[in-house]
Amino acid sequence: MRPALIAGAALAVLAAPSAAHAFCGFYVSGADARLFNNATQVVMMRAGSRTVLSMQNNYQGPTEDFAMVVPVPVVLQKENVKTLPREVFDHVDQLSAPRLVEYWEQDPCAVRNEDDEAGGTGTRRALEEGRMGDKKEDLGVKIEAKFTVGEYQILILSARDSTGLDTWLRREKYKIPAGAAPYLKPYVEAGSKFFVAKVDARKVKFENGQAMLSPLRFHFDSAEFALPIRLGMMNSAGTQDLIVSILADSRYEVANYKNVTIPTNLDVKEEARQRFGEFYAALFDRTIEKNPGAVVTEYAWDAGSCDPCPTPALDPSELAVLGADVLAAPGKLAGKGRRAPPPILPRFVLTRLHARYSKDGINEDLVFKTAHAIAGGRESRGEDGKLEERSVESEMNNFQARYAIRHEWTGPIACANPVRGIWGGPPDGGDHRPAAATNLAFAERGKTQLAQIVRQDVPEIGLETEVPVPPPAPPQQAQQPASGTSFKPKKEKYGCALAGEGSGGAALFLVGLALWSRRRR
Repeated sequence: MRPALIAGAALAVLAAPSAAHAFCGFYVSGADARLFNNATQVVMMRAGSRTVLSMQNNYQGPTEDFAMVVPVPVVLQKENVKTLPREVFDHVDQLSAPRLVEYWEQDPCAVRNEDDEAGGTGTRRALEEGRMGDKKEDLGVKIEAKFTVGEYQILILSARDSTGLDTWLRREKYKIPAGAAPYLKPYVEAGSKFFVAKVDARKVKFENGQAMLSPLRFHFDSAEFALPIRLGMMNSAGTQDLIVSILADSRYEVANYKNVTIPTNLDVKEEARQRFGEFYAALFDRTIEKNPGAVVTEYAWDAGSCDPCPTPALDPSELAVLGADVLAAPGKLAGKGRRAPPPILPRFVLTRLHARYSKDGINEDLVFKTAHAIAGGRESRGEDGKLEERSVESEMNNFQARYAIRHEWTGPIACANPVRGIWGGPPDGGDHRPAAATNLAFAERGKTQLAQIVRQDVPEIGLETEVPVPPPAPPQQAQQPASGTSFKPKKEKYGCALAGEGSGGAALFLVGLALWSRRRR
């Protein structure tokens, strides 16, 4: 048996009228709550055999102490676990989320130079910068390590059998999901340990009934790179969304499920502005319908850049928080009296993978593999003048889920050689950024008709528009002469305008993940 790194599926806890959200494995609480999983977000770093897995935890409900249980491949020590600031998770999510931009056709008679085309086109690549109870009967459960990190009192347990572990947790007054033993059995047989993080409610700040828990981060070494989604199905109430953000030196995809990229560079009608989350959820669902069981790539880009940017790119300090500090190569030793240089941070690609599955729709945990760089979703036109339509292999990763509302020029055209199809910022020259679709697991579904919003057919998902609206023509010079004056348009920094919040859906119920050991088949 080889220990396998794993980062896992989310378990949100719903107890009407309150809800709790926990990271992987399963959630145990002193309150008699039913546990359900709706959505999971995980941020993982990978270099060589080392993995750093970060997870954000939220709790809403009674203030009694509660605990989280996660299978892990090895006995973790205190130096392997730390707490993180909450803001870094929101930043990663927004940076890689599907985005909606708005472009205005520039004056066909304006005098331009090359600088007018820079920025906001989707082609820019520059770097931017507790007591757990006394021992009673022998249940085969052993405390391997015990320490405190932030508000978490942590135990690392080993178990001889899953029934003993189930009994031990119940004996300690925790209401674990019914029928947990069969789900725990494969991990116990594989030699996994179990991370139990008990939270001292006296150390937690509550806001509107929700505990503001610190996110947790683990790091360890493991030969395999995988994600245990089957474990999370133990508490499934139906369909679950899983979003995995991977930071590594290359793009990643899954090795044991079908991979597809989301259709991108679609021009959409203005109604998408107010319902962007709903629109994207419908597009994602249609993609999964045409590719059952697939995992969808929504983003693959240098983590230090973006174009257009819904938020600034990740900076070195944020990468260090997410794990670069334990992946970085050490600097050379300095001579006596000299300060050693800082560690060398790797160059990271941010990959966003999105899966949506039902309790009966999976039979294997996700296993990750490196993949060739891809590009797509940019304001990049081929020799024929047409906008690129889908992902293609590339020398560097420049792929994003990007959708555009375009406003054609409606003013006078009074020059001899007008040039149509040059897109930029709004006429008022305002500073605008794209809207990001977040909280997609909770976007309203079933009301948005893609064929009424998308302005072109999308053959890869069998979508035909109800009333075809030809997309705006590529840049070209008109043949008929005209007369008049011209002016130079104001340059737009981002090349797109904020298209409203449009995320659709409520705030994320919490997340859960799991690490474990598994047999290599």
